[in-house]
Amino acid sequence: MRRNRTILVADGREVGVCDYGSTKDVAVFWCHGGPGSRLEPAFLSEDAAAAGLRLVGFDRPGYGLSPPRPGRTIPDVVSDLIGVADALSIERFVTVGVSTGGAYALATAALHPERVLGVVACCSMTDMRFGPARSATSVPHCRAVWDAPDRAAAISAAVQAHGEGGSKMLGGGMLAVLAPSDREMFGDPAWSETALADFPAMFTYGLEGYADDRLADGAGWVDFDAGAITCAVTVLHGAEDRMVDVVNARHTAEIVPGAELVVAEGLGHFSIERQILSEVTRLLVPGG
Repeated sequence: MRRNRTILVADGREVGVCDYGSTKDVAVFWCHGGPGSRLEPAFLSEDAAAAGLRLVGFDRPGYGLSPPRPGRTIPDVVSDLIGVADALSIERFVTVGVSTGGAYALATAALHPERVLGVVACCSMTDMRFGPARSATSVPHCRAVWDAPDRAAAISAAVQAHGEGGSKMLGGGMLAVLAPSDREMFGDPAWSETALADFPAMFTYGLEGYADDRLADGAGWVDFDAGAITCAVTVLHGAEDRMVDVVNARHTAEIVPGAELVVAEGLGHFSIERQILSEVTRLLVPGG
């Protein structure tokens, strides 16, 4: 069952939400990539339901059904997630963070340990205070946005990197940064049709959401403490990821107490996502 809606959070803003599962199943909050949207986990929704998992995707400000919120921080978005959970009467849940979304999944566990059962950070960027990870990022997609003198310039840099409405991501524009396993995934109609259906929601507000993501993470994880996380954490990454280097995963696993690093050979930035549900299930099994 797929339920698409907006939810009012405490300050009166609307947050776009897509709830893919049953209320009797274990809730999994999906923190999407950048750019991305609440629709991102749709391709896993049937498998999740079969595994007893309720996927809940939500739009960060500036994506999908959530209006931009200039100046937002990582904890600001965590507050949105908690507001959505409260509105849906979900007390405890797993968080999944994909790529840019990894910071939000981990920050929720750090800031609300009583709510989070476990975290899977998949193909995720790490704390950008770590020099080797920062230097491994794309100059046009990340560093040019981080280095912009103000928000307007950051949005312009993001548009230059992605094209208006993400146009540079279409028509083979991403082939140079895709691992072979990612290219194979893009050629699978079952996956690509779902991904294309998500595409317009990623750019509802142009590149504002993406620029605000970069402005939130550019200084590093200065507004939450990854070392305070107490739940089980799996850091999942494809060894062939050409968009977010595996150095990110190795650093995150070092700074999050007790985190397990899982690096999958032969998988890239997108193809690794097919392993997320099995890692979530494993987190929920004692001793798993």
